[in-house]
Amino acid sequence: QLQLVESGGGLVQPGGSLRLSCAASGFTLDSYCIGWFRQAPGAEREGVSSISSSSRSTTYVDSVKGRFTISRDNAKNTVFLEMNSLKPEDTAVYYCAAAPLVCRRDKYIYWGQGTQVTVSS
Repeated sequence: QLQLVESGGGLVQPGGSLRLSCAASGFTLDSYCIGWFRQAPGAEREGVSSISSSSRSTTYVDSVKGRFTISRDNAKNTVFLEMNSLKPEDTAVYYCAAAPLVCRRDKYIYWGQGTQVTVSS
Protein backbone atom coordinates (compact mmCIF):
# COMPACT_ATOMS: atom_id res chain seq x y z
CA GLN A 1 0.00 0.00 0.00
CA LEU A 2 1.42 3.35 -1.06
CA GLN A 3 1.10 6.00 1.58
CA LEU A 4 2.60 9.05 3.22
CA VAL A 5 2.36 9.55 6.95
CA GLU A 6 2.99 12.87 8.65
CA SER A 7 4.02 13.21 12.28
CA GLY A 8 5.45 15.79 14.64
CA GLY A 9 2.57 18.18 14.94
CA GLY A 10 1.26 19.49 18.23
CA LEU A 11 0.62 22.51 20.40
CA VAL A 12 3.44 25.02 20.74
CA GLN A 13 3.72 28.55 22.08
CA PRO A 14 4.48 31.47 19.78
CA GLY A 15 8.20 31.59 19.08
CA GLY A 16 8.53 27.86 19.56
CA SER A 17 9.64 25.15 17.17
CA LEU A 18 8.37 21.90 15.72
CA ARG A 19 9.81 19.37 13.32
CA LEU A 20 7.39 17.64 11.01
CA SER A 21 8.21 14.33 9.35
CA CYS A 22 6.76 12.79 6.22
CA ALA A 23 7.49 9.10 5.92
CA ALA A 24 6.69 7.02 2.87
CA SER A 25 5.74 3.39 2.74
CA GLY A 26 5.20 1.22 -0.29
CA PHE A 27 7.44 3.38 -2.48
CA THR A 28 10.71 5.25 -2.29
CA LEU A 29 10.81 9.03 -2.20
CA ASP A 30 14.10 9.54 -3.97
CA SER A 31 12.48 10.07 -7.37
CA TYR A 32 9.74 12.35 -6.10
CA CYS A 33 9.41 16.02 -5.42
CA ILE A 34 7.93 16.41 -1.94
CA GLY A 35 5.76 19.32 -0.96
CA TRP A 36 4.37 20.52 2.33
CA PHE A 37 0.96 22.16 2.32
CA ARG A 38 -1.23 23.55 5.06
CA GLN A 39 -4.87 24.33 5.51
CA ALA A 40 -6.26 26.55 8.24
CA PRO A 41 -9.96 26.49 9.18
CA GLY A 42 -12.02 28.29 6.57
CA ALA A 43 -9.03 28.79 4.29
CA GLU A 44 -7.83 27.16 1.11
CA ARG A 45 -4.93 24.74 1.17
CA GLU A 46 -1.69 26.58 0.45
CA GLY A 47 1.73 25.39 -0.56
CA VAL A 48 4.32 25.98 2.15
CA SER A 49 7.51 24.43 0.85
CA SER A 50 8.86 21.91 -1.61
CA ILE A 51 12.07 20.02 -2.24
CA SER A 52 13.15 18.48 -5.52
CA SER A 53 14.07 14.81 -5.82
CA SER A 54 17.75 15.75 -5.98
CA SER A 55 17.43 18.18 -3.04
CA ARG A 56 19.08 20.83 -5.22
CA SER A 57 15.96 22.97 -5.35
CA THR A 58 13.78 24.12 -2.48
CA THR A 59 10.94 26.61 -2.40
CA TYR A 60 9.15 28.44 0.40
CA VAL A 61 6.07 30.60 0.56
CA ASP A 62 7.05 34.15 1.54
CA SER A 63 5.37 33.94 4.94
CA VAL A 64 7.71 31.17 6.15
CA LYS A 65 11.00 32.17 4.52
CA GLY A 66 13.77 32.35 7.07
CA ARG A 67 11.75 30.38 9.61
CA PHE A 68 11.06 27.00 7.97
CA THR A 69 13.57 24.59 6.47
CA ILE A 70 12.73 21.59 4.32
CA SER A 71 15.12 18.66 4.00
CA ARG A 72 15.08 15.03 3.03
CA ASP A 73 16.83 11.85 4.10
CA ASN A 74 16.39 9.38 1.29
CA ALA A 75 18.06 6.63 3.31
CA LYS A 76 15.21 6.95 5.82
CA ASN A 77 12.64 7.56 3.07
CA THR A 78 11.56 10.65 4.98
CA VAL A 79 11.21 14.37 4.39
CA PHE A 80 11.31 16.91 7.20
CA LEU A 81 9.97 20.39 7.76
CA GLU A 82 11.78 22.25 10.53
CA MET A 83 9.60 25.10 11.76
CA ASN A 84 11.08 27.80 13.97
CA SER A 85 9.80 31.10 15.34
CA LEU A 86 6.27 29.83 14.99
CA LYS A 87 3.41 32.31 14.88
CA PRO A 88 -0.30 31.88 15.59
CA GLU A 89 -0.97 32.31 11.87
CA ASP A 90 1.01 29.11 11.24
CA THR A 91 -1.80 27.16 12.90
CA ALA A 92 -3.17 24.68 10.38
CA VAL A 93 -3.28 21.05 9.37
CA TYR A 94 -0.04 20.30 7.56
CA TYR A 95 0.07 17.78 4.73
CA CYS A 96 2.90 16.33 2.73
CA ALA A 97 2.52 15.21 -0.86
CA ALA A 98 4.65 13.51 -3.49
CA ALA A 99 4.94 14.37 -7.18
CA PRO A 100 6.93 12.17 -9.56
CA LEU A 101 10.08 13.97 -10.70
CA VAL A 102 8.80 17.56 -11.00
CA CYS A 103 7.57 20.02 -8.38
CA ARG A 104 4.33 21.12 -9.98
CA ARG A 105 1.16 21.69 -8.02
CA ASP A 106 -0.92 19.64 -10.45
CA LYS A 107 1.51 16.70 -10.29
CA TYR A 108 1.15 15.73 -6.63
CA ILE A 109 -0.42 12.29 -6.64
CA TYR A 110 0.20 10.92 -3.15
CA TRP A 111 -1.04 12.77 -0.07
CA GLY A 112 -0.77 12.14 3.62
CA GLN A 113 -3.61 12.48 6.11
CA GLY A 114 -2.20 15.56 7.77
CA THR A 115 -0.89 16.55 11.18
CA GLN A 116 -2.30 19.39 13.28
CA VAL A 117 -0.05 22.28 14.25
CA THR A 118 -1.44 24.74 16.78
CA VAL A 119 0.51 27.82 17.83
CA SER A 120 -1.06 29.42 20.87
CA SER A 121 -0.15 30.76 24.27
